[in-house]
Amino acid sequence: MTYLHEQAGWPKFTWDTKSLAETLAAVRHKQGRLIGRMESLGFSLRSEAMLQTLTQDVLKSSEIEGEILDKDQVRSSIARRLGMDIGALTPAERDVEGVVEMMLDATQRYDQPLTDQRLFGWHASFFPTGYSGIHKITVGAWRTDEKGPMQVVSGPIGKERIHYEAPESARLEKEMKAFLEWFNADMDIDPVLKAGLAHLWFVTIHPFDDGNGRIARAIADMALARSEKSPQRFYSMSAQIRKERNAYYDNLEATQKQDDFNVTPWLKWFLGCLDRAIDGAEEILSSVLKKARFWEAHAAIPFNERQRNMLNRLLDGFEGKLNSSKWAKIEKCSADTALRDINDLLERGILKKDAGGGRSTSYSLTDETNNTTG
Repeated sequence: MTYLHEQAGWPKFTWDTKSLAETLAAVRHKQGRLIGRMESLGFSLRSEAMLQTLTQDVLKSSEIEGEILDKDQVRSSIARRLGMDIGALTPAERDVEGVVEMMLDATQRYDQPLTDQRLFGWHASFFPTGYSGIHKITVGAWRTDEKGPMQVVSGPIGKERIHYEAPESARLEKEMKAFLEWFNADMDIDPVLKAGLAHLWFVTIHPFDDGNGRIARAIADMALARSEKSPQRFYSMSAQIRKERNAYYDNLEATQKQDDFNVTPWLKWFLGCLDRAIDGAEEILSSVLKKARFWEAHAAIPFNERQRNMLNRLLDGFEGKLNSSKWAKIEKCSADTALRDINDLLERGILKKDAGGGRSTSYSLTDETNNTTG
């Protein structure tokens, strides 16, 4: 098997501009329309939409790699770093802080050059202990291949399927120098196409022991921010890739094993995925407007801080069933206090009891409340 990076002429990518033109134009049009709509919302709603988007981006990029992060920690970490007031903040663990640091550096400082030292910082930020799981890895530096070639595999031990083998470590300094010079240069390439190419090129080099996928997606987000000349993010490419994870890996693998440098199929998939990601921003916009309408409708009603916080969690899409014990744990109050808070909202017609009773009683927003917010 000869991989793309082993062929003469690497990395001279080619693509069929004509066959991509219609999809590219449609995506660029959607980008512009989305930004225009978000700018018309006003500062507070726009900030909430951006917070939801960035939270989703961090969560889903890690999920693609099989790592589940705590949503509240991610949201709190982002809000704190962007100076957003979302009430009580949830302390974030170091691994969450590291992924958030990387994503925000990529998108908020999109106009700054991408360098090897910057990449080393990103890498070190989410492997602060020098370990990936139980395995010691090289952190904040290119991999060394001391344990053998870098292979992307799946399947149980003894029945592994090798999807791809990356360039040997001796080539990495030269490969990354060429990549970074290309990425930072002003070129006659549409920035959205450049995002797709950068993602593919970086993943092909696979310069780190671990974290290559997350960094590749951060680089693509950085290039997309450059295409919009804005640090504000209102759609999540990683969330869409998570939905299409099988197609994502299939397209990456097929591209690595092709016998020429025509990457039109990869770019077609990337543009299609981006198009669907922008469509997905409608869900975030709907959620933000729903939340705003709820608080407008209940502006004259007094809520204590615990109630306000839990209602915001429900409006943001509370995961699982809300019961009195979860309320007490989240708000750090007694079970009696939690029940009083809940009963008050039941009497006001804001919460309702779900099917079931006794110890298993759970609560959700009433249909009337959802109609008010929907």
